[in-house]
Amino acid sequence: MSLSFAIVVSGPAYGTQAASSAYRFIQAALASGHVILGVFFYQDGVMNASYLHSPAADEDDLHQLWCELATQQRFPLHTCIAAAQRRGILDSVLATETGKGISNVQAPFMLSGLGQLAEMLLTADRVVRF
Repeated sequence: MSLSFAIVVSGPAYGTQAASSAYRFIQAALASGHVILGVFFYQDGVMNASYLHSPAADEDDLHQLWCELATQQRFPLHTCIAAAQRRGILDSVLATETGKGISNVQAPFMLSGLGQLAEMLLTADRVVRF
């Protein structure tokens, strides 16, 4: 039986295993025939959305891996807009609105509100938080 999953990531791309574990869980779930409704990056997890990460050559570029997987498998990467703004994670619209003039978020990551998280929670068979 195929299940639909909503994934919540609260850990940053580097410094903890949370984001990496979420990524590997999603790969395993997809390989088992399950569906990913989307990923919601919350709290420090919003740091995954920044394309300014520059990991060492022998480290995984988790931001790039998220982008590739979400694009290939066609699931959204939602980023909590309030948590992102507090941490300097801005898309082009928010950068313009706040007068910062520079953004560090681009598709497939998108800034979203908690309403999007609520919708995912209501429609998923399972919710897994990392």
